Amino acid sequence: MKVVSKQNNSHMCLICGLDNTAGVRASFYNMEDGSVGGLFTFRPEHQSYPGRVHGGMLATMIDELAGRVLWVDEPDKIGVTMDIEVKYRKPVPYDTPLKGRGQYVQKLSRAYSAKCEIMDMDGNVLAEGIAKYLIMPAEKITDASLGEELDYNIPDDVTEIAF
Repeated sequence: MKVVSKQNNSHMCLICGLDNTAGVRASFYNMEDGSVGGLFTFRPEHQSYPGRVHGGMLATMIDELAGRVLWVDEPDKIGVTMDIEVKYRKPVPYDTPLKGRGQYVQKLSRAYSAKCEIMDMDGNVLAEGIAKYLIMPAEKITDASLGEELDYNIPDDVTEIAF
């Protein structure tokens, strides 16, 4: 599926923060079908058992994917997590390139739900989830300037992600 544009990264987010040395440093993309796609690799710092990514990190990635679904069509708003359900399908190794996808299940004026999947590069689903969000203006969530925090957009050569 074709990439339409790259979403911004932040400085310190655990998932996308480029300055967070303990973070995943994932990249996210607006896809041609209105979904969000992500490319990422968990590292040993993200483990539970040796060789395996912690389930909480997988849930956090699903939360990030679902939150970024809103930015495909409303980049000036923020989704606040109300509920998240995660199903773990297969053990997830670290130091292995992975991909994720999130898309709306339902969107209302003040809330939405999104279905997300974490997959290996062959498309096997490793974890999946559904999250429900409240849509809010950024100034109601934080006094910090999101423009300053979410200003990284480092171009790359990703033009397609196979889902």
